[in-house]
Amino acid sequence: MATGAAEAPAAERRVVETMGTVFSFDVRGGDPDAVRAALEEAVAGLHRVDEVFSTYREDSQISRLARGELTVAECDPEVAGVLELAAEAERVSDGWFSPRYEGRLDPTGIVKGWAVERAARVLAAAGATGVNVNGGGDVQLLGAPGEDRPWRVGVADPLRPGGLAAVVVSAAGARELSVATSGTAERGAHIVDPTTGRSAVTDLVAVTVVTPSLTWGDCWATAAFAMGSREGLAWLESLPDVEALLITAGDEVRWTGGLAGRLG
Repeated sequence: MATGAAEAPAAERRVVETMGTVFSFDVRGGDPDAVRAALEEAVAGLHRVDEVFSTYREDSQISRLARGELTVAECDPEVAGVLELAAEAERVSDGWFSPRYEGRLDPTGIVKGWAVERAARVLAAAGATGVNVNGGGDVQLLGAPGEDRPWRVGVADPLRPGGLAAVVVSAAGARELSVATSGTAERGAHIVDPTTGRSAVTDLVAVTVVTPSLTWGDCWATAAFAMGSREGLAWLESLPDVEALLITAGDEVRWTGGLAGRLG
């Protein structure tokens, strides 16, 4: 009996609003009860991240830590872990990524990517064979949506609303892939130049980074945007397992040498 392409496993989907943005889940495979329980755990984890790390909440641990009302040791263990990751991102980027804003502790630039990746790994650990978690346009992919079926992630064109600048495909056996974009199209001039403490003034409108881990991809996109296209591209080329697409205000597109292998 002839058979066609294997059907994709049934999908468990969810959309959640928290941390000032929208998170969407597309989860495939695994035991349905275990996956649903893990999805509830992942969603609860995102809400908890907002409670602990939001700089807009006066009672959050990160706000109280910034005011000197708490020590790191008195905070949830996740706070110390995130601050260690942020310090490593600052070191690798030679200070272009910073967990501070106007001299005040603010690890916002790493928290969302870390939270999305953590949520995705909770689902994979529960047995899901394909996980797609999108947090405000930044995506962590684990596994695949089906046999011989890759994930596909559209990268918005910052200069042409509604258009796509590229489509990233999780092909070539990639079991972990993330897509993170930093730019001015959605949130305006929100990226800070850590050398001046003011909004970054560069020739870029968007930087998209493709790498296994969204925690780092989010940081690298932010740092490269602050650097500008020339220095940012050279720095991204120097990082292992990192590909990127950079778009300038003059509609010039630049990319790393191995990016073509990720596009479809």
